[in-house]
Amino acid sequence: MAKQAKKRTTRKTATRRPRQAPKMLSDLFLETLKDIYYAENKIIKTLPKMAKAAHSKDLAAAFNKHLRETQGQVKRLEQIFKMLGKPARGKPCEAINGITDEGAEIMKDFKNAPALDAGLLAAAQAVEHYEISRYGTLRTWAEELGMPDAARLLQATLDEEEATDHTLSELATSVINLEAEEEYRAAA
Repeated sequence: MAKQAKKRTTRKTATRRPRQAPKMLSDLFLETLKDIYYAENKIIKTLPKMAKAAHSKDLAAAFNKHLRETQGQVKRLEQIFKMLGKPARGKPCEAINGITDEGAEIMKDFKNAPALDAGLLAAAQAVEHYEISRYGTLRTWAEELGMPDAARLLQATLDEEEATDHTLSELATSVINLEAEEEYRAAA
């Protein structure tokens, strides 16, 4: 009899616990917005280091140009947080931490090496591809959530990220990779 009473108490306790509201697309949108806000602020700290490490003036200039764009992108994100009535606050993004750690490792391991700029460029493109993925997703969700102003801001940033990726690809194939190969051959 004591066992039955205990079971009933357990069941009653379990049913009295407040249920957590199901997570909605708007919740996912906000969490992803926090993720990319953190990422962009991390990138702002990383780009000057990459520009300084680059041997190519063209690559350093591309990094500095994207730094200015990234600062504007952070302002757009802050506008979206304001639209949502939420504080502009990031949450740690392990993906961008990993990508930037790889870039730091390249700067260390290839310092003064012929392939340094090619490695920096590849690391920068990894960042761009991550950002393109995030901004494309956020833009689509903003549209689906009926937030056309946020979607417009996110599309503006997505356009910049895609243009930067294109610039980096052009720089890689027309200059950086060729210079790395020439420097290697000259040293051999």
